[in-house]
Amino acid sequence: TFQTNVLTELRKWKLSLIEHHQLQMRQEKEKHAAHVRQLSNEMENLKELLHTYEISIGRKDEVITSLTQALERQKERIELMRKFTLWRIQHIKAKQEEYANRIADRQFRTALMKKVWAAWRALSEEKWKEKVAKACQLRAEDVCVQLTNDYEAKIAELTATLEQTKAEILRLHSEREQYEDTMKKAFMRGVCALNLEAMTMFQGK
Repeated sequence: TFQTNVLTELRKWKLSLIEHHQLQMRQEKEKHAAHVRQLSNEMENLKELLHTYEISIGRKDEVITSLTQALERQKERIELMRKFTLWRIQHIKAKQEEYANRIADRQFRTALMKKVWAAWRALSEEKWKEKVAKACQLRAEDVCVQLTNDYEAKIAELTATLEQTKAEILRLHSEREQYEDTMKKAFMRGVCALNLEAMTMFQGK
């Protein structure tokens, strides 16, 4: 009958809808599963990349720490060199001052001796005028010449010592500047090497 045919068509249509819905559900589940697998793979890749970054950052921190420690040791060495140089300069100045004081004392004693000699010569001028005057004059000239030679030799020695010390100070300053320049270059090379390594990893990923 017509009603039976209609009911049959409705059942077929219902079954067709159910099968179509089930097919769509299976397709959606497969798409969802594929999307989940893709996200899982991406998450694993990100974990590996994060681990790689952590290793790179650790290496970079180690290099920076090593360079910092080296710079601190160099600063300590330079400070010790500076203190030693200042001590040497002060020591040389003290020696020069002591020598100058000795020269002044000798000159004072010489002047005093000359005054005493003049007074004694005035008292004994009547008897020993010519003989003693000549002998004392020769002796005084010899003493003055000897003292002058001694003073000039000592001054030359101290001057040479001072020049040698100045040259040593200049050399120490030059060594310090060269060492600081070397450390700066080494630090820059280390930083460049780390940057190149990071760039290589980024490009590889």
